[in-house]
This record gives sequence, structure tokens and C-alpha cells, in this order.
Amino acid sequence: MLKLPTWLTKDKPSDTHPAGTEHSRTPSPYRRASAKGLSLAVKPTLLGEVPVLDPAVPTFYVIRAYSRSNSLLVGMQTDELGLPSALAQVKAAGIHETSAMIFLKDRRADGATQSVPRLERLIAACLDNPELKVQLVPVTILWGRAPDKEESLFRLLMADEWESPSKIKQLFNIGVMGRDTFVRFSEPKDLQSLINDAKAGVGENLAAAIAMRLMGYLDKQRTSIVGPDLSDKRNVAGAILSSPVVVDAIKNHAKQTGKSIAAAKAEAQGYLGEITSNYSHSVVRFFDHFLTWLWTRLYDGVEVRHFERVRTLAPDYQIVYVPCHRSHIDYLLLSYVIYKRGLRIPHVAAGENLNIPILGDLLRSGGAFFMRRSFKGNALYSTVFKEYVHSLMQRQAPIEYFIEGGRSRSGRLLPPKLGMLAMTVNSYLRKPAKPVVFIPTYISYERIMEGATYVGELKGKPKESENLLGLLKTARKIERIFGTVHLAFGEPLYLTDFMAKFDVNAQSTDEQNTKNTHAMVQNLGVKIMQNINKAAVVSPVSLLALALLSAPNAALDETLCLEQIRLYQRIAQALPYDADTYVTDMTPQQIVDYGIKLKLIERRAHILGDMIRVADKQAPLLSYFRNNILHVFIIASFLAALVQRNGRIHRDRLDGITELLYPFLQAELFLKTALRNINHQVQQVLNLLIEQGVVVDLGDGVVGSAEGNSEAYQRLVVLASPAQQSLERYFMALTLLAKQGTNRLSSEQVVNLCYVVGQRISVLHADDLPDMFDKALFTSFLDTLVRVGYVSVDDKTGLLNFDNRIDRVAEFAKFVLHPDVMQLLSHTASLDHNEMVLAMESMDKKRKFGRAS
Repeated sequence: MLKLPTWLTKDKPSDTHPAGTEHSRTPSPYRRASAKGLSLAVKPTLLGEVPVLDPAVPTFYVIRAYSRSNSLLVGMQTDELGLPSALAQVKAAGIHETSAMIFLKDRRADGATQSVPRLERLIAACLDNPELKVQLVPVTILWGRAPDKEESLFRLLMADEWESPSKIKQLFNIGVMGRDTFVRFSEPKDLQSLINDAKAGVGENLAAAIAMRLMGYLDKQRTSIVGPDLSDKRNVAGAILSSPVVVDAIKNHAKQTGKSIAAAKAEAQGYLGEITSNYSHSVVRFFDHFLTWLWTRLYDGVEVRHFERVRTLAPDYQIVYVPCHRSHIDYLLLSYVIYKRGLRIPHVAAGENLNIPILGDLLRSGGAFFMRRSFKGNALYSTVFKEYVHSLMQRQAPIEYFIEGGRSRSGRLLPPKLGMLAMTVNSYLRKPAKPVVFIPTYISYERIMEGATYVGELKGKPKESENLLGLLKTARKIERIFGTVHLAFGEPLYLTDFMAKFDVNAQSTDEQNTKNTHAMVQNLGVKIMQNINKAAVVSPVSLLALALLSAPNAALDETLCLEQIRLYQRIAQALPYDADTYVTDMTPQQIVDYGIKLKLIERRAHILGDMIRVADKQAPLLSYFRNNILHVFIIASFLAALVQRNGRIHRDRLDGITELLYPFLQAELFLKTALRNINHQVQQVLNLLIEQGVVVDLGDGVVGSAEGNSEAYQRLVVLASPAQQSLERYFMALTLLAKQGTNRLSSEQVVNLCYVVGQRISVLHADDLPDMFDKALFTSFLDTLVRVGYVSVDDKTGLLNFDNRIDRVAEFAKFVLHPDVMQLLSHTASLDHNEMVLAMESMDKKRKFGRAS
């Protein structure tokens, strides 16, 4: 039989209270019905001891935020515990209140500053009568928050922490989480003592000061149970909006737009709400449980390397994680790894495309803050965002942002986007808080859920905007065979080292120091990319992709496939790309068997020997994983391409061609070796290839390929293929420029024409690999031509200007390209103006059609 609270069954005042302080026990019919319903669903647990109260002193219970359910719950508890009723009228000398509860916040009221009328009346009564005693009991209510161990993911996600729940959430709390509700009563506070303390500090603004003190007691109590409130949305917004930098931006915005200061400030406040994180302990624990389940369900494991570097630096440095960006999973993976190893998870800069219903709130509660793709034309937003980043730096919070800006669609590293990097540097120069260290972080997968989407986008399909339904559809389609995830923390980069190198002075604002800072940020961006590549993991899948995609028809005799994988392993082990680079210790046979298990390749039985080939529709996806490690083998592949194409070639000629073309390879793949040292590396790699039998030393400084029908020659051809594709892309652009002449084409026209030719070559080769028509690679090549001084851009016309050095470079194509490719390039490069216009119009139509479909 249900036992109702005693205050629902008693109609007379309690005998325990003296005549001087009366607590009525007669609830209204509405309150009686509400409490009856609440008692059916809610079975609260008391935390701590029941406070000892003086029955002769008026008692009021101080609660953080108003809600009817909070009122009823505290009323139930006070009655059950024999305490003065929270819902009773309180009558004493100078006091006549309809209930004994004080709510410090009322969600029904507008504005950050809210008055507390009952508290103000009690303060006035105490000031009028210094002999009057009033005891205030802070009460913490936690709906659905088990303080020990919570196994239910759903309950973790919905658990109560710091944010006041909406009406819908509170109804859920009562109906579903009511039996996991906790109440804690603090020791009483004497109001007269609080008044005396407040008088000493704030003069006449007593109510606000005492309310703040009481809120501090409640916050401390809640912190001891659920942990500190780390939500920037609640804690730092006011400080940012009142900072001099943002105040000036608000005034300027109001002046420029004709808006009032209040309207401009409201706009800035809206931007801040769009940006800031809303950290929640329960959501982070939800992600911990959920991701532990997800990794074990999807992946064979998560292999982490060099984390000890981060652990050593964390106590003394502000950590800035700068990972490459392969997949949406990256957001979760890195924070998960850091959290599981006992360090504070970073605030993660996420694109606004992920700030979608439900998912955006979850990511924000996990530490994400959101940024727009472009700040251009919105000075107020830019100022608010930069000030928020500065607040993170001042609080020494670890930060994470993806240095490439967006996810790589090709598997190569993208050119660094320097916006967040510049903000980090400028914040430190403005007001250093703690030494800053950047942690380049390499992430790779053996399968990715976005693979098919990436290939479509490289082929010209418009990028689809993220939405929850689309993400759920993608998740539903993925196979549950994803191999192993690899995460490696690269060599740290210390900001103070770069400041010394570039003579940057934190105290100076002169023009030269600004130029030095700009150059430093650019160099730091490149070094981060290089250190990410230095921490690469040469995984089984990437080795398979490298071997098979370089073979005709993406297939090899199994014996030759094993030998080719073994050759790559020997190259990587004999001449390691870097001490941080890891090469799988699987045997070639184990690697092949692993690829079959992941359904990426298949074995075809044949009477003359089994064949290993790429599985149907997997070639474009495997090219992604090949590109993850292309930088490790590019010099060996480059030399193999030159030897294989020419049959025999002098070492001096190899050195000359390498010096000419290496800057482009270095820019595309973020290679670590400086140009001044490349000849030494070339000789080392060439000697290794001779030792492995794929290149023959013909004497007198001449090297050549083995006999055309030999196994060694076949291995040379496969080894040469990746670099051959890069060189073909370079000479597409070079031949096009040389044939058309200076001041004829813009960068966009060159990129678009190279894209058309690349598609044609891909079709003719029947490989359908996206590398040959990746516009980002052609754009990067042209940027490098400009940087090294071969090409300049006319400021007025936007056309490319160059001298006869382009012709001399283009002549090297005969040492690199096959005759059929040379002929195709020559034909395309000789297009007249009308033909090029027709090609551009055709591309525009395809783009428009793609968007419409």
C-alpha cells in the first residue's frame, strides 16, 4: 500500500513548532493532487546527513532554480525527514511568507540578473530587527544522476548536471529518472551573519551579494557530486561580451549598421551562443561508454603510439593538438584516446556544418565549439570568435583543431589552413598564459565510412551538407569490418622555438614584427604537416593498396604480390622515413590474408598460380589508403619511374631532374627533406634499389632497368607507378602553359583543363582512380610554381605570366612520360581559344547538372 507524505494527511499545524514561528500544513487541493502524482513516480535518495535545525528559528530552503517539481520534491522530503515544511506558510516577527522556499533563479524570468523577492524581504526584516534569526538551508536536487556508477547509456545522456532542464526534460526526469533522484540538505546558514559579511564587502547591494554567496554554496555542493561546471556557455559568455575588444567591436558594428548598442550586443551574444562549448560530465561519460562499445564492434582495435610525449608535456605546457582530418570519426577518436589515458579532453574546433540538431548539442556537450567556414565580411563574428579562443588560451585549456580545415578526400594531406593557427599564435603574443606546444597527430583507418562519398566528390559531384538523417543512413550502410585504427602523436613543436627562429617579439607591434609573425605562422603550418607525415603508420592495407593499384588492372600474381610488399617493407626498414614512422610487422602473406578478411582484395585461383586482385569497386577507396603513405616511398618510386622510362640513365641526370622536380613533390606530399639534402638521399635510395635488384648498376655512373621480361623489371614497373602519376599531373600543367604561352590562361582555367585531361587519362587507363583528376593537387602545383618563382599572377587580369624557364622544364617530360601520354598532352595543350571555351562550358554544365541531381 502506497504511503503518502504526512503533510498530505494533516490539516493542523505541527505541535513541534513554537507559537512564535508558525508553519501551516494545509496544502491546496491542486498541490495535494500534484504531490500525490509526483510521489508515485519519484523515490528520492538522501545524500549526506539530515541537518540539525533550531525549531524556534524560521527556516527557509534555498534552491538553485524554480520548478514546481522541485517545490513538491523538497516539500515531500522535509516532511518525511521531520524538518520544518518547505511548503508551509512561515509567520514570525516581521515575516509572513506563503512558503519556505527561496529560488535563486527563475527560468520564467528574462535577463541574466534576476531579483529574489523573498530573499529581499527576509533581508529587510532582519535589517529592521537585528535580533531576528533566520536560518537558510541550501538544497541540491539531482534528477536522474546516480553519483556512483551508471551503466545505461540513455540514462547517462539524460542525467542532471548543471543546466536547468526545460519543461519537457523535467517531465522526462520525473517519469523516467524519478527513482534515480538525489537530494542533499546542507548545514543551515545564518542570514544575519550573511548580511554582516555582505555589508563589509558591497555596501547596500546586499540581496545580490547574499544570493551570489548562496549560489556559491550550492555550486560547491553540486561540484562535489557531479564535478565542476565546465560549460563555457554558462561561465565565460559574460566575460567575453564585456571584454574591451568585443565592446569596441559591438560599438563599431552598431555604428556601421545603424543598429542600437543593445541590438548589436544581442547579435554578438547570439554569435557567442553559436560558438561556445557546453561541456557536460554525463555526456562525456556517455561517449566513453558508447565509443568503447563502438570501437570493439567496428574495429579490431585502436593502436596508439607516442602518447607518452603528451603526458610528459601536459603539466607544464598548453597543449594544442593539430591532427590530420580523415573522417568525422576523428572528432570522437582523439578525445576518446586522450580521455581514456587520464588527461583532460580538449576543446575541439568543429565546422558549423556539424552544428545540426541533436548531433551538434552532443558534440558541444563533449567539448566542441563551432566555427564558420569563413569570417569574411563579418567583423563582429570574427572578433567574438577570436576572443573566445583567447579565453581558452587564458584558461590554459587544451585545444584541438584540424590544420587542413576539412576532411581530405584523396588521402593526402591538404595544404594547411592557417586561420586557427594564427589565432592561437596571436593570442599567445597578446598575453601569454602558459608555454604553447603543438602536437601534430597522425590518424589513419583501414576502412572509412565516407569513402564512396569522397570518390564522388573528387569526380565532380557536389558536396552534400551534413544532416542527421544522412549520417544515420551512412551508419546503416557501413559494413562491420573496419580493421584497425591507427593514431600516432608526432614530434612536438614549441612556439617559443619558432619565435626565436623568426625573431618574433611578443611585446612589439611594429610592421617588421608583424611580417615576421606572418612568416612564422606559414612555416609553422608546413612543419606541422611534415611532422604529421613523419608519424605515419605503414599499415597492411596501405601496403596492399600501394602494390596492387600500381599493377595493370589492379591485379598481381600472388608470388609477385608478396615480393612487391616485401620490397616496400625492406625499403621502409632499411631507410626509415623517420624514427617516428611505424611499419607493420606482419609478413607479406599475413598482409594478403588480412586484406581478404577485410573484403578489400580477393584471391582468384588459377592453374598457373593464384592471382591477387582488388575487389570490385574497391580500387578508388584503396587509392585513399595508398595516399596515406605515399610520402614514405615517393623518392624510391620517383627514381624507379625515371629508370624504367629511360631504360638507362646517368646518375648526374637523375640528380638534375630530381633537383628540378623535388620542390613540387615536397609541396604536394609535405616531405621533410630539404632541397639542399635531396641529392644525398637520392644516392642512398638508388643504392638500396640496386641492392634489392630492381635497378642495375651499369658502371661509369650509369644505372638501368633489368630485362623487360624479368621479375625484377615487373617489380620496377610497379614501384614506379605512384610517382609516374604525380609526374603526369605536373607535366599536364607545364605542357599546357608552354603551348599556350604567357599571359593567356588564369589559374582556374589551367586547373579545369588539367582536370578534363586527367579524367580522360584515367578512363583510357581503365583504372578510374581519382588522383588524376583531383583539382586540389593541380591547384597545389600551380601555387608551388608561383612560390618558387617560375610563374607570377597578374594583379589586374589574373592571368599567369612566365618566362622560357617553363619551356625548359616542360622539355623534361620526355624523360618522364610515356609517348602516348605525351601525345595526349600535346594535343590538349594545343587547343585553340574556342575549343577551350567549349571545354569550360561543358564543365559548367556538368557542375550545374550535378547540383540539380
